[in-house]
Formats: sequence, structure tokens, C-alpha cells
Amino acid sequence: MQDTTKTHGWARWVQQASSAILQVERLALMVLMGGLTLLILLNVVTRYTGMPIYWVDEAAVYLVVWLCFVGASAMTRLRMDFAVTLLTDYLGETAARRLKATATAGVFLFGCAMLAMCWLWMDPVGIASHGFDAKDFAADSFNFLYTERTQTLNWPTWVVQLILPIFGITFTIHAAANLVEDLGLQPRAIVVGFDLGNAEATVN
Repeated sequence: MQDTTKTHGWARWVQQASSAILQVERLALMVLMGGLTLLILLNVVTRYTGMPIYWVDEAAVYLVVWLCFVGASAMTRLRMDFAVTLLTDYLGETAARRLKATATAGVFLFGCAMLAMCWLWMDPVGIASHGFDAKDFAADSFNFLYTERTQTLNWPTWVVQLILPIFGITFTIHAAANLVEDLGLQPRAIVVGFDLGNAEATVN
């Protein structure tokens, strides 16, 4: 009998990495939702008292953006992404399983493409080659990502937009974990910390 532990050890590692990321995302979602709630309450109180804080609105918007991306990444691993089963409902079990694995592979390829896009866009090698001088880098590359700042918080724009490569990494790892399960390389992992019932059946 073939030793599947050695053969598919990398698949188990992908699953474990995805599970660890999912737990971090769970904590991040709670922190982001708590922070958003506090900002909204602060905004209501300060506006009611006639002393609004001008940067609260922008901070709340950025929290919502981060919340959406972190939530979308977690939903990918939880298999809560929407699916159209019009075709698979009429296929046999084997064909439906293969088609599902093909769709998951497409999600994985999308994650890889997004990582490549973020690499070209943020160009860490380029900014490093200019000694992390944002102005010199922008003058040579016409990439002004590192020179722009947010309107009211006055934060570097790249700090806020860092959620895109973070999402690309976590999304791709989650898609890879789903793929190894759909290919039968590893049994379906039990997700802990998310009381969602049968989320996949509910969404699909």
C-alpha cells in the first residue's frame, strides 16, 4: 500500500497553513468590526454634540474596505462563495466532482494572477533599488503609489492598500487548500471557530 503521508505531505501543509490563516482572519474580523462600531458611535456622539472629528469618516471607510477583503478571504475557505449548480445537478458524481475541482483551480489561478498584479503594481524591487526614496522612484517609473497620502488621516496610501497583496496571499492559500480537498489529496478539514452550520449547502 502506498504511503499517502509522504506522497501528500505538502497537501496537508497547505491545509494547515490555511487553517492558521483562517484563525487569524477570525480575530481580525472581530477587531475590525469592533473598531468600526466604535468609530460609528464616536461619529454619532461628536456630531450630536456639535464637535465632529473630521478623520473618523475616512477611517471608517478604510475599516470597511479591510473588513470586506478579510471577510472575502475567509469566505473562500469556508466555501461560502456563490456557485451555480445548474450543470452539476445533471452530472454524475464523478463528473460533478471533477467540474468542481476545475472551478476551484480557476479560483486558485485568479489568486496567483492577483499576486502577480500586486507585485508589478507595488514593485518592491523597484522601490528598494531607489533606496526607498519614493520621489526618485516615482520620477523614474511614474508609479506614485508611495508618494500619495490619504486626505484626512494623512497616512501613506500604500499602507491602506496593503490589504490587496495580503488578500492575494491568503485568498490563494485558501483556494489551494480547497483544491487539494476537491482533488481528493486530503480529506475535508473541519473548520473550527465559525458556527455556520452547512455553509456550503446554504449558499449554493
